[in-house]
This record gives sequence, structure tokens and C-alpha cells, in this order.
Amino acid sequence: MTSLEIFYEDIWKKTKQLIENSNKYDSVVYNTYFENTRLVDLTDTKAIIVTKQKFNILLLNQEKDFIASKLSEIIDREILCSFVPESGYLEEKERNDLNFNNKNHLFDNILSNFTFENFVVGDSNKEAHSAALACSYNPGNFYNPLFIYGDSGLGKTHLMYAIGNYIKKNHPEKNILYIPASELIDKFTSASKNRNIDDLKYQITNIDVLLVDDIQYLAKKEKTNEFFFQVYNSLVNNRKQIVLTSDKPPLELDGIEERLISRFSSGLSVTINSPEFETRLEILKMKLNTQNGDTSSLCDEESLSYIATNCTGDIRALEGMLNRLMYYSINFGNGKSITYDMTVEALKDVIVNSNINKSNISPSFIINTVSSYYGLSKQQVMTKSRTKNIITARHISMYLCRKHLDMPYKKIADIFNKCDHSTVISACDKIEGFIKENSQYQMAITEIEKKLS
Repeated sequence: MTSLEIFYEDIWKKTKQLIENSNKYDSVVYNTYFENTRLVDLTDTKAIIVTKQKFNILLLNQEKDFIASKLSEIIDREILCSFVPESGYLEEKERNDLNFNNKNHLFDNILSNFTFENFVVGDSNKEAHSAALACSYNPGNFYNPLFIYGDSGLGKTHLMYAIGNYIKKNHPEKNILYIPASELIDKFTSASKNRNIDDLKYQITNIDVLLVDDIQYLAKKEKTNEFFFQVYNSLVNNRKQIVLTSDKPPLELDGIEERLISRFSSGLSVTINSPEFETRLEILKMKLNTQNGDTSSLCDEESLSYIATNCTGDIRALEGMLNRLMYYSINFGNGKSITYDMTVEALKDVIVNSNINKSNISPSFIINTVSSYYGLSKQQVMTKSRTKNIITARHISMYLCRKHLDMPYKKIADIFNKCDHSTVISACDKIEGFIKENSQYQMAITEIEKKLS
């Protein structure tokens, strides 16, 4: 064990002692969720803690503010906590530490647990799946670029990783790079400051398969657009494969140079839609099998059908319901079998939220409901006030209009008297992020959606 590992072990031991002494958790919960954890990385702002039990991450994430407060006491500074499975820690580290410092080596940044074998194919995604497989089979010769678009959480990134894993296995001589567009922007900005753009360009243009996720984030990044245009032309001219994903088709991308959009449109554009019932059911079975092996004795078909029927959103929502059910089973059942009655009880609040009837609500009703929840008037929410609670109510209203009414960003912008729909996109992205990270936002959204239903 290195001196750094000993240092981390000592810090985490003291942190766990504080957690245990707080009496927030009984001995069974503490032993189950905290004993098999360890601190593996610590920066000025963030700590990474791994756990041997993958499912324990669900509870740890719910308690991360409390855990972070105890760790902060030990190290005497504010810190954020991130929890990852021990088995996936190295992959997570590679993804976060993607670097271009070594010209002879790039982390491909591909997560190995997303493959074509565990991608559930249905009517909603079979065209995208088929095109992705064709690109993987003969990179650079079919559908270049391949442009996959659709709403968040429908499997676009899974397909990107699947392409990468297939090529790594069947074409090991090829260099692959997966990178979110936001990271590409960061890398370009850093290279500009350090005056080594040529190094960055050299390394990316020597990639055989470039997978860029969420290309819409290149919008209004003029210098990065110019850089990517040069990289793109070099790769395509040399028959290198490019795969892009976005939340909308090429011709609807605002803020990206026309010459790039023209090139994006020159290949094959395919969409992924929300999964139909049969696909949702198969996804649930796949998720259970991945986490728990044979599920025939764990969760019956009726329980899974109940989830698939009532969750018509994205795949992340399905996974969230399944995680909630598993958590409920472990803590309030025997952890070995899940019944239909248990499923209904475990998901009663979530299912209520998912059953909002679009025909019964309007943007005005959503705004009034959110305003009432925060003790504000509709007029206050519709103003340009920068007061924190008014901004929060305004952003949540935009988010719920988008989520439950499928309204275009431009139309939402018009309702709130915004001249630029990018403000709405930013607001919705922020609320989505807050919901994932902050229990208070989760509670607020849950309560408001109950009122809407």
C-alpha cells in the first residue's frame, strides 16, 4: 500500500467513525452500506468513494450531502462526494481523466459494459441499431458520418459505446476515441491557452473512429466549430469513421456553422424514439439480469409489466423505478423476491407522478401550480426578476412544460417572453442536473407533479 493510499484510508476511517457516532443509521444499515467502502481519490473539491456492492450506490447517493459534511469536518474544507462501483472505478477514472498529453496513446474512453449484446432492440430503435452495427462492421465505409438523434435517456450513448466495444474486439488495430462535445470544447479551450492546438489536432486526426456525444453543445462555439470542421474533413477524407449524437436532427441544430450542418447531413441520420411497451419490458429484464443474474425467482413478470406500463418516459426513468423497487425490497422485504403488491407499494408516489394527463394541463396551469408551491404569484414568475426563489420557480415551470407537454423550446421561450430559446434549454438542463444531485429539488418536483396529476 502506497503512502497516499494509507493517507486516504486514515481519512476515510475517521469519516466513517463520525458517521457511525452520529447515530443517523442503525448498526444494520451502517454495516451494510458503509463497511465495504473506501476513499480512492481526493482533490480540492471532490472525493471519490468506491463500494463493493453496486446497488449500495443508490442509498449512498441519497445521503451524499450528509457524508460530504462529515468528510469535510475531517479534511477541514468543503468537499463533494461521488460514489462508484469498485469494479468500474478504473473505467470511471479513465473517463474523467481523458488526456491528450501523450501523442502515442489516448484513452479510448469506452465503457466496456455497454455492448450490442445488452442493447435491447425494438421498433423505436432498430434503425439506429442496424446503422450502428454496420458502421462497426466496416468502419469508414458505411454511413459516414452516422448521426444518431433523439431525446435524452433513450440509448444514444449506449450505442456509441457499443460501436467502440465492437471495433475494439474485431478491429483491435484501430484507434478509437469517445468524447462528449462538452469535453472536446474544454480540451480545445485548454489547448488554445497553452498554444498546443496543433498537438490536439494531430492526435484527433490520427484516430480511426471518432465518437462525439451531444454535438449540439458546439452551438455558438465559433472557434471550436472551426477546429472541428478541420478535424472532421481530415478524418472523412481519410475514410475514418465519425459517429455523432444529438438531441435533434442536423437541420434543426441552431448556432452551429452551416458548413458543418451540411456535412452532418451528408451521411445517414437516424433517430431513437421512446421505447414501446414490449421494449420497455425487455429493458427491465436486461437491467435485472445485469445486476442480479437469473431474475426468474426475484421479480415476476406481472411486477415488471406494471413498471413498463406506467413508465412511458426514457430508459433512465425505467432504471430509476427499478432501482427504487430493489431498494424497497432490500430494506422492507426479504431482498430475495419481489411481489406485485410490493411493486405497487414501492412505486406508489412515482407512478402517480408519471400518470399526468397532458389533456388536463396547460402551460398556464403548470406556472400557476409552481407559483403556488413557492408562495409566489404567476406575475412574479413571469417577470425577469433575478431573485433566487423566483428564478427557481421560473426554471421549474419551463422544465415541466417541456417534460409533460413536449413543447418546443422556442414555444416555451415565447410564453416566458424570452427572445432566445437557449435560455429555456439552459434552464431545463439545470433543473435536470439539480434533480439528480439535490434531494430538495427531487422533493419539490415530486410534490408539484402530484398537484399536476
